[in-house]
Amino acid sequence: MADAAPPPGKRKRELDAAGVEAASTEDKESKEAGTGNGTSASVRFPFSGFRVKKVLRESARDKILFLHGKVLSGSLSPTCLQSAAPAEDFSHEIFTLGVNEASGDGNGEDAVVILEKTPFQVEQVAQLLMGSPELQLQFSNDIYSTYHMFPPRQLSDIKTTVVYPVTEKHLQKYLRQDLRLVRETGGDHKNITSPHLASQSLSIQWVYNILDKKAEADRIVFENPDPSDGFVLIPDLKWNQQQLDDLYLIAICHRRGIRSLRDLTAEHLPLLRNILREGQEAILQRYQVPADRLRVYLHYLPSYYHLHVHFTALGFEAPGSGVERAHLLAEVIENLEHDPEYYQQRTLTFALRADEPLLQLLQEAQKS
Repeated sequence: MADAAPPPGKRKRELDAAGVEAASTEDKESKEAGTGNGTSASVRFPFSGFRVKKVLRESARDKILFLHGKVLSGSLSPTCLQSAAPAEDFSHEIFTLGVNEASGDGNGEDAVVILEKTPFQVEQVAQLLMGSPELQLQFSNDIYSTYHMFPPRQLSDIKTTVVYPVTEKHLQKYLRQDLRLVRETGGDHKNITSPHLASQSLSIQWVYNILDKKAEADRIVFENPDPSDGFVLIPDLKWNQQQLDDLYLIAICHRRGIRSLRDLTAEHLPLLRNILREGQEAILQRYQVPADRLRVYLHYLPSYYHLHVHFTALGFEAPGSGVERAHLLAEVIENLEHDPEYYQQRTLTFALRADEPLLQLLQEAQKS
């Protein structure tokens, strides 16, 4: 188990991920406006009731649950709230969320609540077994025994993310669905994918808030301020910064108008080289994780259309790090060095949900 990282900063951004493709960084698109930087002050959810309508997705392996429900009263700004606190602070007030499991058809706005068990922290493991922990025997056979353990509140943290209000597009995004592989030619991207996504993409105002220091400025790990070839490096919301095993940061370029891998040409090589070199150096200095223990890559298709690069611990099976989506930045740079228009012409393979309209459009194009 890796050594613990420095205490986390504040979090005020939507969990992207769809991560679990949602549970990242990757569910950030719905944030319409900046809300300022985070705060470590104790708070409660601004609404008093949440009526569960449906379990959108669950994963026993990832210890995560996505709930669709109705907010019964009050309101909540579109942001991400998390119930975690620094490990050394056990006096914080856990967020409270009134939940009524009866679905009903009452009035209220749609919301998504994501519940995720946080990873174990090195310095807390011993505390779980000290004293007389509450145990419930499940079975015993020879030298093997299995128990349910009920840890004290400060050791049973659940990261709680709220996405509110949500649209039908958000609900479909979090809903578990079958996936299909599709191959997209350069012509397909120009004539089908790009126009379709331009009509469907959600707001990325939250990205501009970060770049303009209107939100999350205190969470920035490193910045190259050059407007053309610079970027900010910031922890992804899938990482609680309590340990290095699941280290996850995002580099967001300052330059606007570069939407995805498909837009990259040799013109962007200085930017990409800066992100790779300076990002690795910043992580080494801040977290003592060397470059050969990092996976540095871009997603295609990305979850939001402003160029960004993922930095994850090599041993961490991060959502979206599979071969059908992740493109190593070092190889992207090398491809552009050999062919400036490589990503305008190359056929790329990626996965789409079975009910995604873009899948049907691309499949029909391939048949014609």
